Amino acid sequence: MLRLLAIYQREIAYFYNSLVAYIVIMIFVLLGGYFFYNLLAFFNMMSVQTMQNPMAAQQLNATAGILQPLFGNLSIVMLLIMPLLTMRLLSEERKSGTAELLFTYPISDWDAIFGKYLATLTVFASMLALTVVFPLLLMRYVSPEWGPVLSSYLGLFLLGMAFIAMGLFFSSLSDNQLVAGVLTFGCALFFLIVGWITPFVSANVAAVVMQLSILEHFDSFSKGLIDTNDVIYYLNFSLFFLFLCSRVLESNRWRG
Repeated sequence: MLRLLAIYQREIAYFYNSLVAYIVIMIFVLLGGYFFYNLLAFFNMMSVQTMQNPMAAQQLNATAGILQPLFGNLSIVMLLIMPLLTMRLLSEERKSGTAELLFTYPISDWDAIFGKYLATLTVFASMLALTVVFPLLLMRYVSPEWGPVLSSYLGLFLLGMAFIAMGLFFSSLSDNQLVAGVLTFGCALFFLIVGWITPFVSANVAAVVMQLSILEHFDSFSKGLIDTNDVIYYLNFSLFFLFLCSRVLESNRWRG
């Protein structure tokens, strides 16, 4: 545990002593603010238009009309920026030659993997925490349903766990950060759009494909539903890529 903590502290110090974390957090929050402003403006416009129709006005829901689309947009933004957080985790170690030095220390591969993983997850959690300002601002005008809001944040956190594990794996494959970032983006994009083929395949294949879709499992969280099947999917997804990363490191250590 002490060895894992040492790796964790080393990575956290790197993130916050460089511009990487600040730039990624700034981009994420600014894009979130842009989407929030536009969704709020559109909701206000719809509210004004329905003032003369009480029945239509009763159907307006700030949580469904503003926050759910906002969280959906944030999940797409994560696809674009999470590779920026993960692409250097092991690629930089390999390129600079410190990977060999790191693994000569009396630490296990899992200490290094989990130390880097948890540090990146901490940065992501702080990034996600800053977006809480959006539902808090919304409280000035309406009372959002906090059940769907909290479940959506849980879904985003689990989605971030999956992206980080994937990025850590691809970072272990190459000493080129750009290659690692592109591979992470491409793989994440695949799991986002894999569900698009369901109209063109058989029902059995479609069912399997939908189980692979990373956004399909997020939809329940955005609606206020916490399904254990979805939670298990994200945990298994993360553990699978962390396991692959450990196999790569073990292979590198064996080859010397």
